Amino acid sequence: TGTNTGGAPITNRSNALASRLEDGARALMQFAESLTLEEWKTKVPGDGRTVGVIVHHVATMYPLEIKLAYQLAAGEPIVGVTWNDVHAINAGHATTFADVSKAEALHLLKENSTAAAAAIRSLSDAQLDSAAGISLNADAPLTCQFMLEDHAVRHSYHHLAKLVAALSAKASARAA
Repeated sequence: TGTNTGGAPITNRSNALASRLEDGARALMQFAESLTLEEWKTKVPGDGRTVGVIVHHVATMYPLEIKLAYQLAAGEPIVGVTWNDVHAINAGHATTFADVSKAEALHLLKENSTAAAAAIRSLSDAQLDSAAGISLNADAPLTCQFMLEDHAVRHSYHHLAKLVAALSAKASARAA
């Protein structure tokens, strides 16, 4: 085992959170590795982004999600961030990385999920319990752990389920 930022041993809680993030990222990575080029470039209904862009999106968001969680860990509120901002970031990313390669996305997913898991493991229980207002959630005082679970940890699972459903629907439509 290692130590967290306070010099204390890594806690079961931080390790469990990091392990869940790693499991989700690994599942998304295995799914993405199995895709054909046609599947990689498939537009996701109701979203408009391609499968590949969404995989890359998950990878690019880990650093920001961890940064915001660390703000809460320090007792600092997250202010001025709106869902319109999130949608604008996602739209800009989709345009910039419209032709992202599978190799590039998978490399970034591995790199950023590994760094995110290490950052989570460095948090103490007190930091995980630290709460402050979050503008995305009507300024409700929520914990660092909530932010991690609702964003960095959940992100890969959320998008993986949508990607699997989109490609399954496409395959079913073809078979019909």
